[in-house]
Amino acid sequence: MTTTLITGANKGLGYETARRLVEAGHTVYVGARDARRGEEAAARLGARFVQLDITDEDSVESAAAFVEKDAGRLDVLVNNAGIIGAHKPVGEMTGTDMRNTYETNVFGAVRVTRAFLPLLEAAEAPVVVNVASGLGSLAATNDPSRVEYTVAALDYNSSKTALVMVNSQYAKAYPGIRFNAVDPGYTATDLNGHTGHHTVEEGADVIVRMALIGADGPTGGFFDAAGPAAW
Repeated sequence: MTTTLITGANKGLGYETARRLVEAGHTVYVGARDARRGEEAAARLGARFVQLDITDEDSVESAAAFVEKDAGRLDVLVNNAGIIGAHKPVGEMTGTDMRNTYETNVFGAVRVTRAFLPLLEAAEAPVVVNVASGLGSLAATNDPSRVEYTVAALDYNSSKTALVMVNSQYAKAYPGIRFNAVDPGYTATDLNGHTGHHTVEEGADVIVRMALIGADGPTGGFFDAAGPAAW
């Protein structure tokens, strides 16, 4: 049985990814900060709930210990949890604003990955999917023909750029694990007040696709619905 942990899986892209991977036969651990929402989501999905606040070291370590005791390994990790950030003009952004966004979107992903590395290394063909964004792509955000060009969000955009590089560095350091970053596109979720053009089903496609790759799949890449993405 393939074991999968998805952070921020009680709603949105994380929930839809969990639903699809449960359908694919995975044992899915729904990671969520809020116990009630997480347990309810896991029950609806036929998954397992694990309390997980990715900004809290103790919470992450406890979650890793729980999965280790329960399954002994982790085949797939999806670092999905993220926040939109401060919603301020670029010139008004403070260091504290930046730190708060990075705490979840970058440091949280690193915190979770580090804690679960031993369990990933215990799997036969481990995979990590880091949910980034086209807003973190230098190519997209500097192309006037792209919608990403119009979005000025110093903290959120740069945090997703950083996550793509974090993904690349892990891929080189751990060649036995497939690490890939993905761009779900502008998806209608709570993160953007459901203003996105894609449904969660459409946005989750690339996450699910990269979660299902095998040992011969790509690593160190950045992918969107069409394939490898420029960043």
